[in-house]
Amino acid sequence: MQDCLECGEKIIGRSDKKFCNDSCRNAYNNKHNKDSSNLMRNINNKLRKNHRILSEQKFTEGKAKTTRNKLTSEGFDFSYFTSLKIYKNGAEYRFVYDIGYKLLEEDWILLVRKE
Repeated sequence: MQDCLECGEKIIGRSDKKFCNDSCRNAYNNKHNKDSSNLMRNINNKLRKNHRILSEQKFTEGKAKTTRNKLTSEGFDFSYFTSLKIYKNGAEYRFVYDIGYKLLEEDWILLVRKE
């Protein structure tokens, strides 16, 4: 017999069972999957907000155009993105998960959505 990873009670049932019930399984997983610090939580919140703002733009065939001022006024923070892709032609796109943006001239921004 094994002990429950969450509460330590003896487990009855299958030999590969790790928890005595769903409540203990959920509590254990919630503890282990929560953001470990305020810094991580704040960064994840900013990334989620940035993604939401980008995804609300009007895309046509996977592309959209907007301005830096419009995104900033909606609360977009240009300091937070998940990846940077530089193409052979020198074009630089910053991605927030599946949506990328390229800074253009005169405050314009091109948005692209990864398929």
